[in-house]
Amino acid sequence: MTAIARHLTAVALAAAIIAPGAQAASWQDQLSAAATQLSQGNGTQQDAGSLTSLLTGGTQALAAGSMPNVAGVFEYCVKQKLLIATDPENVRNQLLDKLGLSTPQEQSEKPGYLEGLTGLLNTRNGQQINLNTLSNSGIGKKIKLKACDVILNQSLSFIS
Repeated sequence: MTAIARHLTAVALAAAIIAPGAQAASWQDQLSAAATQLSQGNGTQQDAGSLTSLLTGGTQALAAGSMPNVAGVFEYCVKQKLLIATDPENVRNQLLDKLGLSTPQEQSEKPGYLEGLTGLLNTRNGQQINLNTLSNSGIGKKIKLKACDVILNQSLSFIS
């Protein structure tokens, strides 16, 4: 990849992360591509900086926008072994009870919950991150772990 192409990719990625109105699919594609490039050693320092801001920034970038989505992503994180909690089943049960999502019928009526189960994190700023498409090595894995940590904290705050 030429230096110009790398620069354009970095600028597009930074704009997508910073601009709240950016389209989610485009943003997700750029994030995934940059994470893949970095894990293969093809990324630039600008790519690394943009992705690293997700890891080092506040929790707002990776916080879910709705509690049903939190519950779904929480379950996704546990199933994917991306979340280590003392008693994840207890946290999950308390969360579902408090949200009124104890039965499969109640769960099926909440799109945010169903999206979360498949690894789709709907952030507070209106973006959607598909945790499944992020690389399982390098920075993609770190972003997944950070997202699951943020989701755990949101869950614990809600049920306390």
